[in-house]
Amino acid sequence: MQAKKITKYDLVESVYQNTKCEKRIIQDVVENLFEQIKQSLKDGNTIELRGFGTFEPRLRKGRSKARNPRTGEQLSVAPHYVAAFRSGQELKKALWVLPVQDEND
Repeated sequence: MQAKKITKYDLVESVYQNTKCEKRIIQDVVENLFEQIKQSLKDGNTIELRGFGTFEPRLRKGRSKARNPRTGEQLSVAPHYVAAFRSGQELKKALWVLPVQDEND
């Protein structure tokens, strides 16, 4: 399956086509939603969207012997948080039915 990249603009356009609400309002809602998710994660909170999935901050351990893949330079990385996503049951079930193509095709 050839995946298409979907942008924020595409999301706004899709919601507009389905609702005929003003694009500017939809864009403000989408921007605000993403900002709220980002701020909640920065505050250490978990965001649970029933039927879709859960966003949560996850601690990554630091490493003293990390390597910069571009330069090969060895460096140290401090422990830090990353955003993690776990899909919900409904999303898992929806993706389960996608056709699987052989990688050699």
